[in-house]
Amino acid sequence: MITVRLFAAAADVVGTKQLKMQAETIADVIEQLSDAQTTAQVISRCSFLVNGTKASAETALDDGATVDVLPPFAGG
Repeated sequence: MITVRLFAAAADVVGTKQLKMQAETIADVIEQLSDAQTTAQVISRCSFLVNGTKASAETALDDGATVDVLPPFAGG
């Protein structure tokens, strides 16, 4: 079981800021979060951190890992 923390637009479209799920890779997380077209559009633009380290779709997840889902940020 892993913990997924969602921020900003990702939390808005998924409807929660944190959830638990079973996933072996970041690709599994993306698939499970992308259940609707709007959600998939937002999640596909996000960056992912695993225990604070940048991750790719192929990154393996250990039991107890924390995955942060970060949409693009803009600022000035």
